[in-house]
Amino acid sequence: MRVADYFQLGEVFGYFFRKKDENRPTNFNIKSMHFINKLSMIMFLVGLCVLIYRLFIR
Repeated sequence: MRVADYFQLGEVFGYFFRKKDENRPTNFNIKSMHFINKLSMIMFLVGLCVLIYRLFIR
């Protein structure tokens, strides 16, 4: 494996900007699960940016 393989973010951005599938069932549990997943990914990326910022500032 190459180092670039570890930094592929295409799947993460694809999760945020995908089209709705009519064949997929939707209910409150699935919607809340997807919301929590998106929120946790955003929080992780923000935390990662903060860590990188602190690494370069200090």
